[in-house]
Amino acid sequence: MAHVVVLGAGLGGVIMAYEMKDQLGPGDSLTVVSKGTHYSFVPSNPWVAVGWRGRDEIEVDLTETMARKGITLRPEGAARVHPAENRVELITGENLPYDYLIIATGPDLAFDEIPGLGPDGHTQSVCHIDHALVAEKAFHALVKNPGPVIIGAVQGASCFGPAYEFLFILETALRRAKIRDRVPMTFVTAEPYIGHLGLDGVGDTKGLLESEMRAHHIKWVTNARVTSVDPDVMHIEELAEDGQLKKTLDLPFAYSMMLPAFRGVPAVKGIEGLTNPRGFVLIDKHQRNAAFPNVFAVGVGVAIPPLGPTPVPVGVPKTGFMIESMVTATAHNIASLLRGEEPHEVASWNAVCLADFGDSGVAFVAQPQIPPRNVNWSSSGKWVHYAKVGFEKYFLRKIRMGKSEPFYERLALQALGIDKLKSTHQE
Repeated sequence: MAHVVVLGAGLGGVIMAYEMKDQLGPGDSLTVVSKGTHYSFVPSNPWVAVGWRGRDEIEVDLTETMARKGITLRPEGAARVHPAENRVELITGENLPYDYLIIATGPDLAFDEIPGLGPDGHTQSVCHIDHALVAEKAFHALVKNPGPVIIGAVQGASCFGPAYEFLFILETALRRAKIRDRVPMTFVTAEPYIGHLGLDGVGDTKGLLESEMRAHHIKWVTNARVTSVDPDVMHIEELAEDGQLKKTLDLPFAYSMMLPAFRGVPAVKGIEGLTNPRGFVLIDKHQRNAAFPNVFAVGVGVAIPPLGPTPVPVGVPKTGFMIESMVTATAHNIASLLRGEEPHEVASWNAVCLADFGDSGVAFVAQPQIPPRNVNWSSSGKWVHYAKVGFEKYFLRKIRMGKSEPFYERLALQALGIDKLKSTHQE
């Protein structure tokens, strides 16, 4: 009989728990450790920040669902993982032993690395539902007193899609409020070019996103390094292609939302052999840590090297399909170990993304996510907005029902008309 612990109950953690439960035998047990009892659908946060969604519309209380699935939910949260001792120390001081641990915590948000950045500083965030609700109040204040807006992602960021999404969602909301003409908008990003996305572009994301920005009268600054943020001014260094300082900018703003860099959570950061210096969990192709073979990891908290050098550091995103493929591989690999077999499933790490712009959007598929690719496709149109709404409703229902079926693979098949886009494969 084995006890499996899943650390985290976000997008990766919840579906990890569902898929893992389906692979366990009748004598095995599964525990999910989370801070609180609620799952929040993070992709809807940009809508929350302009008042298009409320907390109750995008949150699910996991208590009943987990109990119905036979999963134990521990909402105390984890203080520290002790992999050499096969235990998780909870915030209460209690120790939770495990046979297998799956780390699915998501990231720690590194707002503190730039003075004045973040909800405790002078910029807004859509990384968490609580942040988005604060951003909504700031949005309503902007509507009453229009002024310049800065949206973007700082150096070291690896999740650029939500920055583009919120830029255009906010632009749509300002047009609907009939004050867009009084709100100059600038997109500030560490990316070497618009549409890079940490992936060196997908299809023609550069052309699509630049065209959208020009059509909506949005200026941009790339290769941007934010040095500090004052209450109404953002201080930026714009670098040249060779990494040398090109110029400094002091951009005034009445409202700003900047995505931060990510790092590993305190519960795992600094554990030798488990994480890299940034705190991300080191894994092999089977999602398994080499130093502690009974520890696996999925989602945003895993270590992935950048594609290559850029004037300003940018990370590689972990998209929904990629996380789903990690989850499926991990569930099957632990099941193999429980049967006395070796792991054999490998996540394919494809990227399938829907970026909503409020009344239109951009979609892309990268197979694999890191180039060179077999599939390198992007498209735009109003259909993306409706697809994102449908995705939200589907995924929240999936969480409430305790279903483990993948979504992104079906989306890719329909969008591309291809026969097969496997999320995992055997060696």
